[in-house]
Amino acid sequence: MFVALALACVAAFATGVGPRPAGLGWDRFYDVVLIGATYLFATGACWLAGARVRTERTAWRSLALALLLCTVGNSVRTWSVGEAGMGSYPILADAFSLGGYLTLYVTVVVLIRARVARFHPSMWLDGIIGALGTMSVGVAFLIGPYLTGTGERAPLPLVELAMPTTDVLLLALLVAVGSILGVRFDRTLLLVMAAMGCVLAGDVVQFARTVGGTYADGGPLELTWLFGICLVAVAAHSARTPRPPAQDPDGHSRVGWRLLALPLACNVASLVVLAVGWGDEMPVMAAWLAIGCVLAGIARTAVTFSEIRSLHEVRQQARTDELSGLPNRRALLEGAQRMLDDATAARPAALLLLDLDGFKEINDSLGHHAGDQLLRQVGPRLGEALGDGELLGRLGGDEFAVLLPQTSLDDAQARAERFRELILQPFTVEDIRLHVGVSIGVATAPVPAATVAELLRCADVAMYAAKSTREGVHVYVPDPDGGTGDRLRTMEELRTALESNQLLVHLQPQTALHDGRVVGAEALVRWQHPRRGLLSPAELLPAAEQAGLMRRLTDLVVELSLDAAARWWPVHRVPVSVNLSAANVTDLDLPWKVEDALARHGLPAEALTLELVEDTLMADPERGRAVLGELRRLGIRTSIDDYGTGYSSLAYLRHLPADELKLDRSLTADVDADARAAAIVRHTVALAHDLGLSLVAEGVEDAATAAVLADLGCDVAQGYAIARPMPVPDFLTWLATPRPWLLDAART
Repeated sequence: MFVALALACVAAFATGVGPRPAGLGWDRFYDVVLIGATYLFATGACWLAGARVRTERTAWRSLALALLLCTVGNSVRTWSVGEAGMGSYPILADAFSLGGYLTLYVTVVVLIRARVARFHPSMWLDGIIGALGTMSVGVAFLIGPYLTGTGERAPLPLVELAMPTTDVLLLALLVAVGSILGVRFDRTLLLVMAAMGCVLAGDVVQFARTVGGTYADGGPLELTWLFGICLVAVAAHSARTPRPPAQDPDGHSRVGWRLLALPLACNVASLVVLAVGWGDEMPVMAAWLAIGCVLAGIARTAVTFSEIRSLHEVRQQARTDELSGLPNRRALLEGAQRMLDDATAARPAALLLLDLDGFKEINDSLGHHAGDQLLRQVGPRLGEALGDGELLGRLGGDEFAVLLPQTSLDDAQARAERFRELILQPFTVEDIRLHVGVSIGVATAPVPAATVAELLRCADVAMYAAKSTREGVHVYVPDPDGGTGDRLRTMEELRTALESNQLLVHLQPQTALHDGRVVGAEALVRWQHPRRGLLSPAELLPAAEQAGLMRRLTDLVVELSLDAAARWWPVHRVPVSVNLSAANVTDLDLPWKVEDALARHGLPAEALTLELVEDTLMADPERGRAVLGELRRLGIRTSIDDYGTGYSSLAYLRHLPADELKLDRSLTADVDADARAAAIVRHTVALAHDLGLSLVAEGVEDAATAAVLADLGCDVAQGYAIARPMPVPDFLTWLATPRPWLLDAART
């Protein structure tokens, strides 16, 4: 609304840029009322953005204050100078405008701080180079001519240079931000900086015309400021919580044309300032600023060389196993990908997965120091049997892997036997001769494994087969009747399904037990397989988990669920529930992605509930609680699913940021016939209510069970007694059809 009103005021003003109705009243209507209204509507948009985007609240509130101060300053100035606009500006007007511009600095600083996790030395130097270079150009060419004067014009008093100086400082800050971020702006920051650029351009032209005596109020120049204010309003309207600040785990090297473009341009500009001002009357300050920029550029070059050297060392360490000195898992995976890229049916490649037998006993009897000595000897011993282009690495623990490009299955098996013979030779550890066994799994590509994940999985299956049968070396061969080969095929098909609209959601309603209102709907994913028909989550989720596709799957389910909810939300305020996996709960991007999905579908936060089981938090409890806490701060409800199974830890209930508990069907199935089950439900209900949580009973299969659960205090029921999961169109019909409440039917 604020954006539309601001644009309407600008459009109304633009119609009067040319011929306007004569008279002081019309002049003040255009230059005070319309311009002021534009600023005020943009101020309102910024204030609302501060309430919506909490991480940037200070930035948007300071921007709103800056616009308000500029509105007052512009109104005072326009009201005082008269219809011609050529009178002297009152000091009060300049004071308000100056205060507004100074407040803009806070906006820029907070916006960039929300986007940079930590300022490294190279970032500081880039920002300093950008600021000094911009100020040297500004002082030399924008302020300098008015500071020293020319043959036709006397120098201006310093007080009259306050506003252009403020403009130069703000421009320097904007260029510094661009230098730090490396010309990589999100939409919000780009709009804000473009808006400030429009305002600065208008200020520079206005200052030059005012000094030259040619400025007239109300001309087309006013549109530069108004266009900038409209950009601010659009930025505020579209503002969203920014992605978490980028982390840089591999050192902090900042190299690339995007990162170096602005600092390099500022250095060149500083050299131009020094060259043009050589022996001239250019202000000394411009020269010193240019010299400072060049010196900062030299320091930046030194830091860059240091960071590149450190980055090379870090990358080398990141791909080397610290204990054995062999390539680590990351290096092996990268090498495996390169190997698969070159592999063909005519020139296959192979992977050997080696696991030492009896290694745990060595650690237990001789200590971990002895185990480490043994692991260090494996690399040199197997290295003598490696050929050109072959790679030996340590995956972790006592597992090693060998990549064999251009190797057939028979040759790979023969090489595995050779490696096994080398391992079976005695090792000397702590002056003790030790014999260690080894189990080796062999897998080939591109058949049957077409990806690195499949290749590792096939080799892992073969290695465990070798260990369980004690045969030493086992070659993976796909099971023609299904088994592992079928699982691998399912995982590959699931990747295709995620990109080809084969997945859909069915919805199962949830109703309040006290009055029968529909209070929610759980989204349950289904796979419309082209050959196997409609597959349930039991067949879909294990494949997604093994293939590492849970995050992508959940993102898609959230998208499908919100798309469905958007169809009924204008009439029925029924939220939709989506289940989360452990991969989702520890995804720091999840709150941002969910907020963005809600905004795309035009839905409020209360339209979505996210469900999780307690077990999903066990991998990283602190990180999981942080993600759930951020979701709740966004207004998104969270639910603990399957309560009564797994850990069901009361300690977790104290710390989990949840809104509801969902009782597992194992507790509700016999609640009408089993007094012990009823007692457990009764006390769980009391516990949930005391903690401020609502309680949902799953697996409600009949009216009798629903009646008992209602008497025990449960809030919501879900199950076949209410409705089975149904496609979205059927759910919309079900939702719009009145029906007698379950408990009323039971009582009659």
